[in-house]
Amino acid sequence: MAQLAGIDWVILVGYVFVTLAIGVKFSGRIHTAEDYFLGDRSIPWWALGLSVLATYVGAMTFLGAPAWAYDEGLAILLIHINYPIAIFFVCVVFIPFFYDSGSASIYDYLEKRFGGQTRLLMASVFLFGNLIYSGIMLYTTSLLLSYIAPISVPVAILLVALFALSYTLLGGLNAVVWTDVVQSFVLLLGALSVLFFLLLGFEGNMGSLYGDLQSAGTLDIMKTSLDPEVTATLWTGIVAMSIYHVVVYGVNQMMVQRTLAAKTIGDAKKAFAFMGYAAFFVFLLMFAIGILLGDHYAGQAFDNKNTIILTYIDELAVPGLLGLIAAAVLASAMSSLDSSLNSMATVSTLDFYQRFSKKPCSPEKALVVTRLFTVFWGMAVLVPAFTVLGWGGSVLELLSKIGSFFVGAKLSCYGLGFFSRNANERGILVGVAASFTVLWWVASYTQVAWPWYAVIGGLVSLIVGWLASLALEGRRHEWHPYSVPGRRRMFAERGLPTHESGWSLMPGSVDRALLGLPLFFVVSLGALLVLTTL
Repeated sequence: MAQLAGIDWVILVGYVFVTLAIGVKFSGRIHTAEDYFLGDRSIPWWALGLSVLATYVGAMTFLGAPAWAYDEGLAILLIHINYPIAIFFVCVVFIPFFYDSGSASIYDYLEKRFGGQTRLLMASVFLFGNLIYSGIMLYTTSLLLSYIAPISVPVAILLVALFALSYTLLGGLNAVVWTDVVQSFVLLLGALSVLFFLLLGFEGNMGSLYGDLQSAGTLDIMKTSLDPEVTATLWTGIVAMSIYHVVVYGVNQMMVQRTLAAKTIGDAKKAFAFMGYAAFFVFLLMFAIGILLGDHYAGQAFDNKNTIILTYIDELAVPGLLGLIAAAVLASAMSSLDSSLNSMATVSTLDFYQRFSKKPCSPEKALVVTRLFTVFWGMAVLVPAFTVLGWGGSVLELLSKIGSFFVGAKLSCYGLGFFSRNANERGILVGVAASFTVLWWVASYTQVAWPWYAVIGGLVSLIVGWLASLALEGRRHEWHPYSVPGRRRMFAERGLPTHESGWSLMPGSVDRALLGLPLFFVVSLGALLVLTTL
């Protein structure tokens, strides 16, 4: 266990104070549930973009990514190189529907397109998946606190949950976003500090370091194996994980809720596009740290690889550095936990309470209900956190694997909703059931790598859902108004404006400013291939 010095405690306590102060500052702006869900729509796009980035990166990336790369090398970056493609598709198709809906819940779209059962099912899937996500995040952060302070992991879990709950409860989405901005800078500063000391401590020049890493095979990114049991290959990165991340960003309430708080649809798209560019560099940085740690420790075995970066910082004994890293890990955890609690409370209120409430719910009462749901989920996440106690593998890989089970169901609901004329609610539900059944069999009786779960589940749910729709209700002659063709026809028939401040309002239309995303994907992939084959 490491011991924090005086300067370390000053840094850590200072971070905690700033975070709570932001929550208190924005508490005065919360008067209705709408304020709690979406803020006052005054947040600039770059802050929303940093919030999306910080939410997805999280403590699991700060601790789990180096742990993953420590064993697997740079090849795992392929799993995270597809963000520009995924974000491009989300901006073109998903955001116009959600931003135009007028609802803080993305599952409102499913009721308008299919019916109430589909909305409730997908909202339930979100709550269940996010509960697991938040629990693993709590566990990850507890590793840090138990490492630097004389407290047990279970006590650390309780303290972190209480901290995240306190400022989220106070300030709603405004507090979530602006604390995420602070947390993103703390996280980046912490990661860059670790990288600096790793490079500083290398005995030799950069050329010899590069040669050592190549000789060890840690820079081998061109893994073109077609073996479905191999996790990190060029094909899982480009195909399987592109589908995975389209769903993660396109139909994840926790992510999309940021865009719904934007002032304009252009700001919403710019916020997501920021993530499409920045995520590559963040994951490259974290995986590079893991590779350099592997070289530093010469592949030494650790009981829990998620603490490797903490062990290294403790050994350096640089005044203030452990406090900075502690603040960085806590910041990355908070940026995910606050977003998770806020979004789960939003879905619970809009998709369940208000749907089943027998009496009209005033904005003030809805705010009280939402805050009660925030407290409920703040306590509920303790269950999965305690369940994963003692997990020694990469928490980032664990979370990605669990998330891949839900991709197919989400993809069929929105994919068929956007692009199928004949899809209907009963057919969709059959497809979702088939997807979960097939994935259970694949996970139980085969060795197929988890990134392919997104492809398998997606194909099964799409094909079965479409065929079941035809079999149960037959063909339809008109496109639904909430499909892409139906939406475009509606714009034409009503003479509605197709652009707002130069940004398209129609789903399926490509904004010129977004064309840089697929170009960036090609350039970054090419640069990696050149770098690793020199």
